[in-house]
Amino acid sequence: MKLLRYGPVGQEKPGVLDADGRVRDLSALLPDVAGAALLPASLASLRGLDLNSLPLVPGVPQQDLRLGPCVGQVGKFICIGLNYADHAAEAGMAVPPEPVVFSKWTSAICGPDDAVQIPRGSLKTDWEVELGVVIGQGGRYIAEADAMAHVAGYCVVNDVSERAYQLERGGTWDKGKGCDTFGPIGPWLVTADEVPDPQALSLWLEVDGQRRQNGSTATMVYGVAFLISYLSRFMSLQPGDIISTGTPPGVGMGHKPPIYLQPGQTMRLGVQGLGVQTQAVVAA
Repeated sequence: MKLLRYGPVGQEKPGVLDADGRVRDLSALLPDVAGAALLPASLASLRGLDLNSLPLVPGVPQQDLRLGPCVGQVGKFICIGLNYADHAAEAGMAVPPEPVVFSKWTSAICGPDDAVQIPRGSLKTDWEVELGVVIGQGGRYIAEADAMAHVAGYCVVNDVSERAYQLERGGTWDKGKGCDTFGPIGPWLVTADEVPDPQALSLWLEVDGQRRQNGSTATMVYGVAFLISYLSRFMSLQPGDIISTGTPPGVGMGHKPPIYLQPGQTMRLGVQGLGVQTQAVVAA
Protein backbone atom coordinates (compact mmCIF):
# COMPACT_ATOMS: atom_id res chain seq x y z
CA MET A 1 0.00 0.00 0.00
CA LYS A 2 0.91 3.59 -0.52
CA LEU A 3 -0.62 5.61 2.31
CA LEU A 4 -0.67 9.38 2.08
CA ARG A 5 -2.16 12.56 3.44
CA TYR A 6 -3.78 15.08 1.13
CA GLY A 7 -5.25 18.56 1.31
CA PRO A 8 -4.27 22.06 2.46
CA VAL A 9 -1.52 22.63 5.01
CA GLY A 10 -2.76 21.73 8.46
CA GLN A 11 -5.98 20.20 7.12
CA GLU A 12 -4.62 17.00 5.59
CA LYS A 13 -6.84 13.92 5.38
CA PRO A 14 -5.76 10.28 5.21
CA GLY A 15 -5.74 8.56 1.85
CA VAL A 16 -4.34 5.70 -0.16
CA LEU A 17 -3.07 5.53 -3.73
CA ASP A 18 -5.02 3.13 -5.95
CA ALA A 19 -3.74 1.05 -8.87
CA ASP A 20 -4.49 3.90 -11.28
CA GLY A 21 -2.46 6.45 -9.33
CA ARG A 22 -5.55 8.19 -7.95
CA VAL A 23 -6.17 9.05 -4.31
CA ARG A 24 -8.88 7.26 -2.37
CA ASP A 25 -10.17 8.79 0.87
CA LEU A 26 -9.66 6.88 4.14
CA SER A 27 -11.30 9.45 6.42
CA ALA A 28 -14.21 7.16 7.30
CA LEU A 29 -11.84 4.44 8.45
CA LEU A 30 -9.07 6.21 10.35
CA PRO A 31 -8.46 9.71 11.67
CA ASP A 32 -4.96 10.07 10.24
CA VAL A 33 -1.95 8.20 8.90
CA ALA A 34 -0.41 8.36 12.33
CA GLY A 35 0.03 6.58 15.64
CA ALA A 36 -2.14 3.49 16.08
CA ALA A 37 -3.06 3.48 12.37
CA LEU A 38 0.51 2.32 11.70
CA LEU A 39 0.38 -0.72 13.98
CA PRO A 40 0.56 -4.13 12.26
CA ALA A 41 -3.08 -5.03 12.91
CA SER A 42 -4.29 -1.74 11.47
CA LEU A 43 -2.14 -2.05 8.35
CA ALA A 44 -3.33 -5.64 7.87
CA SER A 45 -6.92 -4.44 8.02
CA LEU A 46 -6.27 -1.70 5.46
CA ARG A 47 -4.59 -4.18 3.12
CA GLY A 48 -7.83 -6.15 3.06
CA LEU A 49 -9.83 -3.23 1.65
CA ASP A 50 -11.25 -3.04 -1.83
CA LEU A 51 -9.74 0.31 -2.78
CA ASN A 52 -12.24 0.81 -5.59
CA SER A 53 -15.01 0.92 -2.98
CA LEU A 54 -13.47 3.96 -1.30
CA PRO A 55 -14.40 7.55 -2.26
CA LEU A 56 -12.29 8.94 -5.10
CA VAL A 57 -10.60 12.24 -4.30
CA PRO A 58 -10.75 14.76 -7.17
CA GLY A 59 -7.45 15.83 -8.68
CA VAL A 60 -4.14 14.31 -9.69
CA PRO A 61 -1.74 13.83 -6.78
CA GLN A 62 1.33 16.09 -6.90
CA GLN A 63 -0.25 18.09 -9.72
CA ASP A 64 -3.52 19.76 -8.78
CA LEU A 65 -3.93 17.79 -5.54
CA ARG A 66 -1.46 18.74 -2.79
CA LEU A 67 0.03 15.93 -0.77
CA GLY A 68 1.07 16.68 2.79
CA PRO A 69 3.68 14.88 4.87
CA CYS A 70 2.92 11.17 4.52
CA VAL A 71 2.90 10.65 8.30
CA GLY A 72 1.06 12.86 10.76
CA GLN A 73 1.65 13.59 14.44
CA VAL A 74 5.30 12.49 14.26
CA GLY A 75 6.75 12.10 17.73
CA LYS A 76 10.44 11.79 16.85
CA PHE A 77 12.35 12.62 13.66
CA ILE A 78 15.66 10.81 14.20
CA CYS A 79 18.52 11.18 11.73
CA ILE A 80 21.73 9.28 11.12
CA GLY A 81 24.84 11.14 9.98
CA LEU A 82 27.77 9.96 7.86
CA ASN A 83 26.11 6.61 7.13
CA TYR A 84 27.59 6.25 3.63
CA ALA A 85 31.37 5.84 3.57
CA ASP A 86 31.74 7.81 0.34
CA HIS A 87 29.69 10.69 1.77
CA ALA A 88 31.86 10.74 4.90
CA ALA A 89 34.92 10.98 2.65
CA GLU A 90 33.54 13.94 0.69
CA ALA A 91 32.74 15.67 3.99
CA GLY A 92 36.32 15.06 5.15
CA MET A 93 35.13 13.03 8.12
CA ALA A 94 35.94 9.52 9.28
CA VAL A 95 33.39 6.72 9.10
CA PRO A 96 32.00 6.69 12.64
CA PRO A 97 32.62 3.64 14.85
CA GLU A 98 28.98 3.92 15.96
CA PRO A 99 26.06 5.66 14.25
CA VAL A 100 26.00 9.47 14.51
CA VAL A 101 22.53 10.37 15.82
CA PHE A 102 20.85 13.77 15.69
CA SER A 103 17.31 15.12 15.51
CA LYS A 104 15.26 17.23 13.17
CA TRP A 105 12.54 19.14 14.96
CA THR A 106 9.07 18.00 13.96
CA SER A 107 8.28 21.62 13.03
CA ALA A 108 10.66 21.09 10.06
CA ILE A 109 8.30 18.54 8.52
CA CYS A 110 6.49 19.58 5.34
CA GLY A 111 4.91 18.03 2.29
CA PRO A 112 6.98 16.43 -0.46
CA ASP A 113 6.38 19.25 -2.92
CA ASP A 114 6.12 22.20 -0.55
CA ALA A 115 8.64 25.01 -1.02
CA VAL A 116 11.89 24.78 0.95
CA GLN A 117 12.77 28.05 2.64
CA ILE A 118 16.36 29.23 2.92
CA PRO A 119 16.69 30.72 6.42
CA ARG A 120 17.36 34.43 6.74
CA GLY A 121 21.09 35.06 6.55
CA SER A 122 21.87 31.55 5.31
CA LEU A 123 24.62 31.12 2.73
CA LYS A 124 25.10 27.35 2.99
CA THR A 125 21.75 25.57 2.66
CA ASP A 126 22.32 22.08 1.27
CA TRP A 127 20.39 19.02 0.05
CA GLU A 128 20.44 15.36 1.16
CA VAL A 129 18.22 12.63 -0.32
CA GLU A 130 17.61 9.86 2.22
CA LEU A 131 15.62 6.70 2.86
CA GLY A 132 13.12 7.28 5.65
CA VAL A 133 12.00 4.40 7.87
CA VAL A 134 8.65 4.77 9.65
CA ILE A 135 8.10 2.80 12.83
CA GLY A 136 4.92 0.77 13.21
CA GLN A 137 5.18 -1.47 16.26
CA GLY A 138 7.06 0.41 18.95
CA GLY A 139 9.52 -1.00 21.42
CA ARG A 140 12.81 -0.69 23.23
CA TYR A 141 15.82 -2.97 23.41
CA ILE A 142 14.75 -4.45 20.09
CA ALA A 143 16.92 -7.32 18.85
CA GLU A 144 18.41 -6.76 15.41
CA ALA A 145 16.88 -10.07 14.28
CA ASP A 146 13.42 -8.73 15.19
CA ALA A 147 13.88 -5.17 14.00
CA MET A 148 12.17 -5.37 10.62
CA ALA A 149 8.91 -6.45 12.26
CA HIS A 150 8.81 -2.96 13.79
CA VAL A 151 8.77 -1.17 10.40
CA ALA A 152 5.45 0.17 9.11
CA GLY A 153 6.98 1.37 5.86
CA TYR A 154 9.38 3.63 4.03
CA CYS A 155 9.38 7.08 2.46
CA VAL A 156 11.57 9.64 0.73
CA VAL A 157 13.18 12.26 2.99
CA ASN A 158 15.09 15.38 1.98
CA ASP A 159 17.34 16.12 4.97
CA VAL A 160 17.81 19.79 4.08
CA SER A 161 20.76 21.19 6.04
CA GLU A 162 22.29 24.59 6.72
CA ARG A 163 25.99 23.78 6.91
CA ALA A 164 27.18 26.92 8.66
CA TYR A 165 24.54 26.48 11.38
CA GLN A 166 25.39 22.78 11.59
CA LEU A 167 29.18 22.95 11.70
CA GLU A 168 30.33 26.51 12.38
CA ARG A 169 28.00 27.82 15.09
CA GLY A 170 29.06 25.60 18.00
CA GLY A 171 27.17 22.87 19.78
CA THR A 172 25.43 19.98 18.07
CA TRP A 173 24.37 19.51 14.47
CA ASP A 174 20.70 20.04 15.30
CA LYS A 175 20.57 23.81 14.82
CA GLY A 176 21.48 23.36 11.14
CA LYS A 177 19.02 20.53 10.56
CA GLY A 178 15.68 21.60 11.98
CA CYS A 179 14.78 24.89 10.33
CA ASP A 180 11.21 25.20 9.07
CA THR A 181 10.65 23.24 5.81
CA PHE A 182 13.92 21.30 6.25
CA GLY A 183 12.09 17.97 6.46
CA PRO A 184 10.00 17.15 3.37
CA ILE A 185 8.63 13.59 3.70
CA GLY A 186 6.61 11.57 1.19
CA PRO A 187 4.92 11.61 -1.26
CA TRP A 188 3.60 8.44 0.33
CA LEU A 189 4.39 5.87 2.96
CA VAL A 190 5.06 2.61 1.14
CA THR A 191 4.25 -0.24 3.51
CA ALA A 192 7.05 -2.64 4.35
CA ASP A 193 5.47 -5.58 2.51
CA GLU A 194 6.11 -3.74 -0.78
CA VAL A 195 9.82 -3.17 -0.03
CA PRO A 196 11.39 -6.62 0.25
CA ASP A 197 14.93 -5.30 0.75
CA PRO A 198 15.49 -1.74 1.98
CA GLN A 199 19.24 -2.27 1.46
CA ALA A 200 18.82 -2.53 -2.33
CA LEU A 201 17.25 0.80 -3.30
CA SER A 202 18.70 3.44 -5.60
CA LEU A 203 18.32 7.07 -4.58
CA TRP A 204 19.07 10.31 -6.43
CA LEU A 205 18.69 14.08 -6.34
CA GLU A 206 18.77 16.82 -8.98
CA VAL A 207 19.08 20.59 -8.69
CA ASP A 208 17.67 22.50 -11.68
CA GLY A 209 17.73 19.27 -13.69
CA GLN A 210 21.41 18.54 -12.98
CA ARG A 211 22.04 15.24 -11.23
CA ARG A 212 23.88 15.88 -7.98
CA GLN A 213 23.40 12.66 -6.02
CA ASN A 214 23.34 9.04 -7.17
CA GLY A 215 23.59 6.24 -4.68
CA SER A 216 22.27 2.99 -3.31
CA THR A 217 21.19 1.97 0.16
CA ALA A 218 23.39 -1.09 -0.40
CA THR A 219 26.39 1.08 0.56
CA MET A 220 25.07 2.17 3.97
CA VAL A 221 27.58 1.68 6.77
CA TYR A 222 24.80 0.72 9.19
CA GLY A 223 21.70 -0.93 7.75
CA VAL A 224 18.06 -0.43 8.68
CA ALA A 225 17.75 -3.42 11.03
CA PHE A 226 20.90 -2.45 12.93
CA LEU A 227 19.80 1.17 13.23
CA ILE A 228 16.41 0.25 14.69
CA SER A 229 18.04 -2.05 17.23
CA TYR A 230 20.75 0.49 18.05
CA LEU A 231 18.38 3.44 18.54
CA SER A 232 16.06 1.38 20.72
CA ARG A 233 18.86 1.08 23.27
CA PHE A 234 18.71 4.82 23.89
CA MET A 235 14.99 5.60 23.51
CA SER A 236 11.69 3.84 23.05
CA LEU A 237 10.61 3.84 19.43
CA GLN A 238 6.94 4.61 18.91
CA PRO A 239 4.43 4.31 16.06
CA GLY A 240 4.99 7.10 13.56
CA ASP A 241 8.58 7.87 14.54
CA ILE A 242 10.75 8.51 11.48
CA ILE A 243 14.37 7.42 11.09
CA SER A 244 16.21 9.16 8.26
CA THR A 245 19.10 6.86 7.44
CA GLY A 246 21.79 9.05 5.89
CA THR A 247 22.70 10.34 2.45
CA PRO A 248 25.00 9.19 -0.38
CA PRO A 249 27.71 11.46 -1.83
CA GLY A 250 27.00 14.49 -3.98
CA VAL A 251 25.83 17.05 -1.44
CA GLY A 252 26.67 20.67 -2.10
CA MET A 253 29.22 20.82 0.72
CA GLY A 254 31.20 18.02 -0.93
CA HIS A 255 31.80 19.85 -4.21
CA LYS A 256 35.06 21.70 -4.75
CA PRO A 257 34.34 24.53 -4.39
CA PRO A 258 31.11 23.90 -2.46
CA ILE A 259 27.81 24.85 -4.08
CA TYR A 260 24.68 25.67 -2.14
CA LEU A 261 21.01 26.29 -2.80
CA GLN A 262 19.77 29.65 -4.00
CA PRO A 263 16.23 31.08 -4.16
CA GLY A 264 14.63 30.28 -7.50
CA GLN A 265 16.18 26.84 -7.84
CA THR A 266 14.27 23.55 -7.88
CA MET A 267 15.16 20.27 -6.21
CA ARG A 268 13.85 16.94 -7.49
CA LEU A 269 14.66 13.70 -5.70
CA GLY A 270 13.51 10.14 -5.26
CA VAL A 271 14.10 6.69 -3.86
CA GLN A 272 13.44 3.59 -5.94
CA GLY A 273 9.82 2.50 -5.54
CA LEU A 274 9.00 5.22 -3.02
CA GLY A 275 8.11 8.14 -5.28
CA VAL A 276 9.54 11.54 -6.17
CA GLN A 277 9.60 14.94 -4.45
CA THR A 278 9.89 18.34 -6.16
CA GLN A 279 10.63 21.48 -4.16
CA ALA A 280 11.00 25.10 -5.18
CA VAL A 281 13.67 26.91 -3.18
CA VAL A 282 12.55 30.27 -1.77
CA ALA A 283 13.84 32.85 0.68
CA ALA A 284 12.28 32.72 4.15
